[in-house]
Parts: sequence; structure tokens; C-alpha cells
Amino acid sequence: MAAGFGSSSYYDRRYRQSPALIRARRPYLFKNAVLGSAIAAFTIGVYAYTISVIGQDEFEDVKVPSAPVQPEKK
Repeated sequence: MAAGFGSSSYYDRRYRQSPALIRARRPYLFKNAVLGSAIAAFTIGVYAYTISVIGQDEFEDVKVPSAPVQPEKK
């Protein structure tokens, strides 16, 4: 039998999780959900902070070059 899902005892013929896989994953389910939520909250916090800080900047110190002069056509 080929490697992958077909040879794994944790999945049945219709690629559904077996009760053994569900039991094996159960101790980690809550910890993984908490860690995933914490990482998502940190990411959203950094994004929100960055947007709020950039929104306060006036960009007065940035020199904007004037538009290039177009030569006249004759």
C-alpha cells in the first residue's frame, strides 16, 4: 500500500479520523487552542498598534519632489 493516509491506522478508508487519533489529540486540543488564540491576539495587537501610530504621523519631515517639467512640443 502507498505511503500517506492509506497506510495510517489513524484514518479509515474514507479518510475520517479514527477514535484512536481523537483520543491521542485530546490532551493537546485545549493547549493548542489557547496558544493559537494568544498568537492571533498578539498579531492583531501589533497590527492595530502599527496602524494607530502611523495614522498619527503628519509626514511634515518628508520632502516631496516637484513634478518633472515637460518639454514643450513644437
